[in-house]
Amino acid sequence: MTQKIEIVCHINKKHSQSASSKAVEFVSPDVQKSVAYFHQSLPGYRPTPLARLTRLAKYLGISDLWVKSEESRFDLKAFKVLGASYAIGKLLAKDLGLDVNKFTFEQIVSKASKFRNLTFVTATDGNHGRAVAWTANRLGCKAVIYMPKGSSKVRLEAILNLGAKASIINGNYDAAVRLAAKQSSEKRWILLQDTSWPGNEEIPIYIMQGYITLLTEAFHQIDGKWPSHVFMQAGVGSLAAALQAFLCHCRDKLRPFFVVVEPTEAACFYKSMIMDDGKPHAVHGDLDTIMAGLACGEPSEIAWDILKENADAFIACSDHVAIKGMRVLGNPLEGDDRVISGESGAVTTGLVYELLNNPMFNELAEQLRLRSDSKVLVISTEGDTDPEYYRKVVW
Repeated sequence: MTQKIEIVCHINKKHSQSASSKAVEFVSPDVQKSVAYFHQSLPGYRPTPLARLTRLAKYLGISDLWVKSEESRFDLKAFKVLGASYAIGKLLAKDLGLDVNKFTFEQIVSKASKFRNLTFVTATDGNHGRAVAWTANRLGCKAVIYMPKGSSKVRLEAILNLGAKASIINGNYDAAVRLAAKQSSEKRWILLQDTSWPGNEEIPIYIMQGYITLLTEAFHQIDGKWPSHVFMQAGVGSLAAALQAFLCHCRDKLRPFFVVVEPTEAACFYKSMIMDDGKPHAVHGDLDTIMAGLACGEPSEIAWDILKENADAFIACSDHVAIKGMRVLGNPLEGDDRVISGESGAVTTGLVYELLNNPMFNELAEQLRLRSDSKVLVISTEGDTDPEYYRKVVW
């Protein structure tokens, strides 16, 4: 577990002042209503909490710090189920002849006999695969999950316990994605992956649309306030791009300064911006980082098209930053809420803390326009999905 602090930043000087059409076309108000309508029909649905870390914000010298915590999302401890459930729901609604703009979980389940032989396949570090397995289990479908080398055995067991077939392969995340795509093609399974490439765009868009529920909840919970900054982690970039698209659609608001955050060893968006040729570039190798949910070497092309034009900054940071975030959230200042956040979920809080508390990064904080009146929103995308590791870090 490295303790070296490394934070490198690329400011996007080609940032578009007006939102690109690609950034807003799939998050229209009608889509937002459709997504909310479906998720609210899921048994056990309730909004996840928004923590207001007032004391920490004051300590760091900013106005507000909000943390949307996904630790209690259903019983899965991660946001991924929002995308997986909506994508599967919409696919089935289309096949069953339901109104694809207004369908419910109950409507789909009532016709379960028509799709019980379907198999969904995906690659995952844990959270997305668990979400696919959870949704398939509740609908009576099958799921096959491939995980990259080095994946947590605890996360593998959590997927198996939901009735899915799951295995850890001898390759990185991107190799697992390629295997899932190959098996989908050969066995006529349905590939449910949130990364996109030419010919695989419909389902990734559905997944991204599913993430909108998290965002509509968060902005309702802020109670009329509006962030000046959003720090958003990226693996393949789907959640970050969905949030950026959502913000671009809010034309009556000043767009927040948007920062994309990645692990140093899997910083495919940062690398792509540095290459400066307008194309996405992959990071190869083992993608060795504790931030398993962000250990993705190839950007989703849909996400890349949105973020390269609309995000303000791209940051790559070392594992120490995620560890710092886990500890800061897990051991709050008196009066602040405690947030249980895993490695991938806590990195943005850790980054904000380091930028504002470590003199090494004073200049970078200024470049990111972090000031005394800044209102910062971060998303803790997962809880302690590996409880033993969480305790090891936080305690």
